[in-house]
Amino acid sequence: MSNEQTKRLTKAFKALSNPNRLQLFMNLLAESRLDLVAGRVHDCFLSGLLRNLKIGAPTVSHHVKELENAELITTHRDGKHLVCSINPDMIRQLKTLFPDIA
Repeated sequence: MSNEQTKRLTKAFKALSNPNRLQLFMNLLAESRLDLVAGRVHDCFLSGLLRNLKIGAPTVSHHVKELENAELITTHRDGKHLVCSINPDMIRQLKTLFPDIA
């Protein structure tokens, strides 16, 4: 593994070390369908991912930004809604370390 890959994964693990960010990411994984072979990712509205999280909007915004900065997710706006997607490249890298990840 290259030094750059190690730094990238370290940043991802640091982002996931927060319980709320981990739960948000796991909710996104559960809600999204990911087809790594075809390179397709199905988006999810952020509002649908917040179940079981008792945090306010500013905190949610911070957590989403941290996940995005760690290259775990991508986001875009659809009208008033924030849409989140899993970053398939990062999932591929994680799968090389943890081959049992679904």
